Amino acid sequence: MVAKKKNRYVAIIEKVFFSKYTQGDEELIFEREDLERAAKSLRIKLPKNLGDVIYSIRYRTELPRRILKTQPVGKEWIIEGRGRALYAFRLVTENRIVPNEQLAAIKVPDATPEIVSSYALSDEQALLAKVRYNRLLDIFLGLATYSLQNHLRTTVKELGQVEIDEIYVGIDKRGAQFVLPVQAKGGADQLSVVQAKQDIACCQEKFPHLQCRAISAQFISSELIALFELAIEDGMVKIVEEKHYKLVPGDQISAEDLQTYAGR
Repeated sequence: MVAKKKNRYVAIIEKVFFSKYTQGDEELIFEREDLERAAKSLRIKLPKNLGDVIYSIRYRTELPRRILKTQPVGKEWIIEGRGRALYAFRLVTENRIVPNEQLAAIKVPDATPEIVSSYALSDEQALLAKVRYNRLLDIFLGLATYSLQNHLRTTVKELGQVEIDEIYVGIDKRGAQFVLPVQAKGGADQLSVVQAKQDIACCQEKFPHLQCRAISAQFISSELIALFELAIEDGMVKIVEEKHYKLVPGDQISAEDLQTYAGR
């Protein structure tokens, strides 16, 4: 059933792309109605949630091979919001947020309540819960942070509807205050530079007096979490800092581990 859904979404996106594309194009604007027209043309049952088509292609499924073949070396197509019910395929320089396999892990005593671990319904929700209960943002950023809202759905000028997995606010020892949009991905989902840009744009619009520090979190394994601080530089999403935290029982953190961390 999942495979059929993915194939259906891929077929719709491919149809929309090539209904707009001419060789040499670097940006293709399309609207939600184009998805409906493509589904009708292909005699595909229209998905109940058209937004899931865009979400799936952005974060879960590769673009169709025919679209990938149009990418010049070093470039890739992304899908961006362009306003209410408007989107764009845009050709950009390849930009990936991938955990560094060579980075040493930092052991942290696992403070996740067992009942929460037992009943977490999805990788994304489990990841957000582990970040929250273990105060990983405080540790990572050196701030006191507080969860403000989960799954904020709102609109941003020129982007349209956006959804942020979780928003924190924070304060440092000087009293400076921050807004911290968190993007969380687990399982097969990939961290997205498109979502990072949207998160930053949203926080700058909604919280203009707070400094925005965008965070991405990803499971490397069930107990190993990669955290990234991201920023936009020259139109590209850049990694400011990356740390890997391994959640373990407290008795698995040795005196040698503590001496190593103190010396770094």
